[in-house]
Amino acid sequence: MNKSLQKELKIKGLPLSPGLAIAKVCMFNERRHSNLPMYKVRGEGIELEIGRVERAIEIAGNKLDEIKKQVAERIGNAEAEIFVAQKMIMEDTTLIEKVADLIKNHCVNAENAVSSVLDSYETRLQEVDNEYLRDRASDFGEVKRRILDVLSDMKPSLQCTDEKHCQRGKNRIIVAEELTPSLTVDLETELVLGFISERGGQNSHGAILARALGIPAVSGLPDFRKKVGCGTELLINGDSGEVVIWPSEETITMARVEHEKPILMPAASDPVLGLKVMANISLATDVKEAIHMKAEGIGLYRTEMEIIISGKLLSQEELYQRYSNVVKEMKGLPVTFRTFDVGSDKPFPFLNISHEQNPSLGFRGARLLLGKKDLLQNQARALARASIHGPINIMYPMVIDLAQFLELKTIVEEAIKDTPKGTIKHGVMFEVPSACLDAREILEHADFGSIGTNDLIQYMFAIDRNNEFVAYDYNPGRPALWKMIKIVADAGAATGKSISVCGELAGDPTYLSKIMNLGIKVVSVSSRLIPGIRNELNKECNLMKGEK
Repeated sequence: MNKSLQKELKIKGLPLSPGLAIAKVCMFNERRHSNLPMYKVRGEGIELEIGRVERAIEIAGNKLDEIKKQVAERIGNAEAEIFVAQKMIMEDTTLIEKVADLIKNHCVNAENAVSSVLDSYETRLQEVDNEYLRDRASDFGEVKRRILDVLSDMKPSLQCTDEKHCQRGKNRIIVAEELTPSLTVDLETELVLGFISERGGQNSHGAILARALGIPAVSGLPDFRKKVGCGTELLINGDSGEVVIWPSEETITMARVEHEKPILMPAASDPVLGLKVMANISLATDVKEAIHMKAEGIGLYRTEMEIIISGKLLSQEELYQRYSNVVKEMKGLPVTFRTFDVGSDKPFPFLNISHEQNPSLGFRGARLLLGKKDLLQNQARALARASIHGPINIMYPMVIDLAQFLELKTIVEEAIKDTPKGTIKHGVMFEVPSACLDAREILEHADFGSIGTNDLIQYMFAIDRNNEFVAYDYNPGRPALWKMIKIVADAGAATGKSISVCGELAGDPTYLSKIMNLGIKVVSVSSRLIPGIRNELNKECNLMKGEK
């Protein structure tokens, strides 16, 4: 194809892995299972199909062990754990039982059953209103493809693998529907220069591996595969997310010059009197960025993300290592651990939670912890051990009233009565209207409270943020919401208990003065938002000085 005849096209995507790549395209073959055999089985055929699934899982599991070893040697042990998580999903007894039941009850073949069960998990995760969880959806797709590869005697490949001109990815940019671990380490390619995918987030396992390998990657480009083909020339900027199809020589030169400039980290800003700005984190490793941004504590540690990323329930020792590292890094500043906030909206088979028609109103948060006390007890012991290294706060999610809070607190205190520990405070996440209305009564017994505005808005106004038909009604400026927040703030003032605000509202400078006018002196936001919040606070202070 004559490049001089092609028109340059610039597209903006989501940067996944930094770096600049300029090369021709190789298309990944993700439709290799599109024509799998689908047929009915009877009698002895049912057991034969179940046996095929079991053997395929065993072979695919052995392959994952090999990949884990290779990745550990080539990249590192942390990245190799990604494939341990995939194997945990693959060998999960609940998942295997669902596949076997489908074969028995619906008389379908192995390929049909494996696809149906794993597709259901993947689809449900893709619909969750949480980026970390959506990024885990690809793990189920990966597990499905690995099992199907064994059943059909296939392997990951490029679309043009069997053609003479195929470069097998050498000095090429690979284009795919989704950036997966198979794409980054399992595909038999050499010297891949970059990756482009139509979907996939920054926390996906494929993105993590691309960064570890130092390969530029960009995602978030719907229908991109329709715009290019094998041999199309591309420029991708993994720092900005810009992708250029058929880049001109001028564009290439400018990109190279720009890429050679030093990359500046976001400027940290000093704390400001009048409002403590803490950080929200999802993983223990996030604490580094919180410290860099001079966070005045960790206001929300979403502890369930550790088990979600790991793809398994972690042992007490594994939890302790993560929790204690965060406490040590914060050097005496407060760290608030939200206990596992999980439910059927986070469909991981190792949690063994039944699917619900309306998970937001079902078995999640506090209800789930009361129903699965062993989950809370194990976490409580890890938290108690971590408290030796510095003061911690334990916060319970989705609490609806005082009785529920007291029951959760009792379970934790009973679990850790024989565990050496330091200073521990117990608090409530105010995100259900009933708890907000009873805030005074609850705070007579709780040590602190935090207002989770994301869920509170959803429950107050009957809005599903994932539903495009009602998302327009998701408005944090509604007076009714601020009346509810005031009830909690006033209860905190009356009882002398600290109240903070977390969620998206806390990170929006538009609402900063409203929050402070209610007497709330603590907000907790994503680390990257801390400088902006403090800059806005300084502006408010300067305006007040000018008025005087």
